[in-house]
Amino acid sequence: MAATIIDGKEFAGRVRAQVAQHVDRLKSDHHITPGLAVVLVGTDPASDVYVRSKGKMTREVGMKSVEHRLDAATSEAELLNLIETLNAAHDIHGILVQLPLPRHINEDLVINAIDPAKDVDGFHISNVGMLSTGQKAMVPCTPLGCLMMLRDQHGSLSGMNAVVIGRSNIVGKPMAQLLLGDSCTVTIAHSRTKDLADVVRRADIVIAAVGRPEMVPGDWIKPGATVIDVGINRLDAPERGAGKTRLVGDVDYESCAAVAGAITPVPGGVGPMTIACLLANTVTACCRANGLSEPEGLTA
Repeated sequence: MAATIIDGKEFAGRVRAQVAQHVDRLKSDHHITPGLAVVLVGTDPASDVYVRSKGKMTREVGMKSVEHRLDAATSEAELLNLIETLNAAHDIHGILVQLPLPRHINEDLVINAIDPAKDVDGFHISNVGMLSTGQKAMVPCTPLGCLMMLRDQHGSLSGMNAVVIGRSNIVGKPMAQLLLGDSCTVTIAHSRTKDLADVVRRADIVIAAVGRPEMVPGDWIKPGATVIDVGINRLDAPERGAGKTRLVGDVDYESCAAVAGAITPVPGGVGPMTIACLLANTVTACCRANGLSEPEGLTA
């Protein structure tokens, strides 16, 4: 029986609609407009497209969108000064510095210069620590989106066996912490895990975030398991014409979909949820900054 396709694009649309409702209430009931500042250093084409998309969606849900586009030669000190200014700005509730940064700038130093309460990427060491100890934190957007989709698919995740393939600070580790918070039994696996196939076969939930195209085949998947594919890999596709490429995930979609109970496609699965959860995090940060109740359904 073919797996249910988890439509991330449709789900992200629902999340953005929820965000827009909360923004309307903040404006009408409290005269507060959530504000998101995005900082881009340099002219990386992919980053430029992503920043423009973030700005467009931020404005569409009624929030204030501020973009700071800096020359690639901008010094580390200049960038840190800008972050200090944004930290102090009362109308800015979320700050995101688009990565990667130019090589002469220390990314860790920049990330940890952001006020943790405004760190809507959830990368600040304070937020990492609070998440790992079960305290209230800003949660990285991609893992938060995965958690939302899993909750929507299953309701309660309590007692389920989950395997996270990948141990990155951006996805793998925070994803494991979120699943633990929902009372899953969690294994963090990776490319060097012994008997990886057997480890994955025991999972009710598989989160593939290892960064290797189509690494996970269908015969690794427990029948009926839910597969969340975080990977975005571009492969050559000569059958489509010279120079053409195609996007694939970290799982072999066709073989996994034939076994799984539910699966996210690539593209159109986890990807659209990342910006939606960035908007959700900005609203959450705004509510916390003003001592208001957090928006239901948009936080971990």
